[in-house]
Amino acid sequence: MKDIFSDAVRCGVQRVSLSMVASGVVCSSVLAAQPASVAAQLTSLSPVTTEMLLNPPAADWLMWRRTYNAWGYSPLEQISTKNVKNLQLAWSWALTPGATEITPIVHDGVLFIYNNGDKVQALNATNGELLWQYQRDTPAEQINGNNLAKRNMAILGDKLIVATSDVHLIALSVKTGKVAWDQKVEDYTKGWRYTGGPLVAGNVIIQGMTGCGNAVPGGCFVSGHDASSGKELWRFYTVARPGEPGGDTWNGLPLEQRFGSSTWNSGSYDPETNTLFLGTGQPYPHIAEISGLLPLKPGQKNDALYTDSTLALDPQTGKLKWHFQHLPNDTWDVDYAYERILVDLPVDGKVRKALVTVGKLGIIEALDRVTGEWLWSKETVYQNVVSAIDPKTGAKTINQASVPHIGMTATNCPADPGSRGWPATAYSPRTHMLYLPLNEYCSDTTPVPIEPGKSYTGGSRAIFSRKQIPNSDGNIGRVDGVELFTQKAGWSMRTRAPQTGAVLATGGGLVFSGALDRYFRAHDDKTGKVLWQTRTSNIINSFPITYSVDGKQYVAVSVGNGSSHARSLATLTPEIMNPDGGSALFVYALPDR
Repeated sequence: MKDIFSDAVRCGVQRVSLSMVASGVVCSSVLAAQPASVAAQLTSLSPVTTEMLLNPPAADWLMWRRTYNAWGYSPLEQISTKNVKNLQLAWSWALTPGATEITPIVHDGVLFIYNNGDKVQALNATNGELLWQYQRDTPAEQINGNNLAKRNMAILGDKLIVATSDVHLIALSVKTGKVAWDQKVEDYTKGWRYTGGPLVAGNVIIQGMTGCGNAVPGGCFVSGHDASSGKELWRFYTVARPGEPGGDTWNGLPLEQRFGSSTWNSGSYDPETNTLFLGTGQPYPHIAEISGLLPLKPGQKNDALYTDSTLALDPQTGKLKWHFQHLPNDTWDVDYAYERILVDLPVDGKVRKALVTVGKLGIIEALDRVTGEWLWSKETVYQNVVSAIDPKTGAKTINQASVPHIGMTATNCPADPGSRGWPATAYSPRTHMLYLPLNEYCSDTTPVPIEPGKSYTGGSRAIFSRKQIPNSDGNIGRVDGVELFTQKAGWSMRTRAPQTGAVLATGGGLVFSGALDRYFRAHDDKTGKVLWQTRTSNIINSFPITYSVDGKQYVAVSVGNGSSHARSLATLTPEIMNPDGGSALFVYALPDR
């Protein structure tokens, strides 16, 4: 009996019933007693249809970057350049301490948020009142840092789809928080894990796997699941298999010695062509001479497909339509695993259906999203890895001086967390600008060979001594606006503190950003001028959103220290101190008249 009640406290259950005591199950719970107003709000939640996902209501935020094209843009304009100076805290909600990387989902005035450690809560989006909560009974060995952080959830019908830390996909009732189905995808004890969350395309849930840097043989995969049951429908392996297309690009390594190619984030989807787009990460271990990708063996290829690539997949079957590898044989950990923005762009006098992405090198690259043809690129920050890019094919010439070798130290810029990390960019149709959270820094990279007689057990196998770029003025962070129609730089706002949060663009002419020094800012989307800022309780290391309820617009952002990205950037500015605790959700609005 004592264990049941202590578990109830851990799981956040407000009241333990006799049925809980009898079953011993307390970690999938709703609040035991609900006021009539709460019950009415939950009962009135409308189903989220596939048609609604194709054209989300302006008031809602229904997926990772709000729309399938991954713009990170909301048409809401009540909060604008003229009145954002009056923005004030509307309400806040304490979250489980730890890395907080989540994108809230908002539908019909209810905000759903994932807490570090597999706790999911439904809140009244106008005042923060708790409506229900679910706490998964997370295995004790999983409680270790950002393994317990997730970046997004998905919603379809009356179900909230969540990727868990023990590598399950679960569906929770949006009205009660009860588990509708629970699908095991892999064995977490073997190193598999999730960081990004699910994407719904039609009746299929797509989820990318990570953790394959933990010496999981054969690398990672993307899986498709039936939306009504979670049953797995297909797998696409992101490390090419021997005997299959791309399988001959791993320098002759057997499958059990090919590691990596994580899909760290969710994807985007083009309903017109029924195509799913995802980005993949680097090979493991990062140092090519340790992974076996260097030196190049006679008669072999060592591009290491499908690492550092854009993948175009059929969401119903998982079949590969096309791929483009942005950086073959990545030996620096400067991968291309981030959002793919879908936008039509003028190119050489014609409008092209384009896909735009930015890897850790900070190079903006545009592809034709129908064919995979490379269109153009634009550099944003100082980097010394790529010395030239072919203007017709996009093929990159590598600066060999930046390549780390065993027994020596090489300097590469940017360092391994990247000039941009997983915090997402945003695109505004108002300005045709891409907005980027960026950081400028380098690394002295020293390989750490595997001891003779021992096997690879995970990790990068390198020591990264991070430092400022040559001739730096000490400012590490940047928020940039780049005009995609002309590929011209629009503006750049620089900060001493590294930029650690995703950016959000709105119809009110605003771009919101967040940094390591806990400042959350609103910029003019045309000039970059800071129009409003506030300091939160911890690092902004997540994805801000905006939504509306009963005609009132809100801006929400979660904060919380502990992500590997933020910890790495913090070494560049040791004078910026942040608390261990203070994970929270902050929601802002204009004052009522």
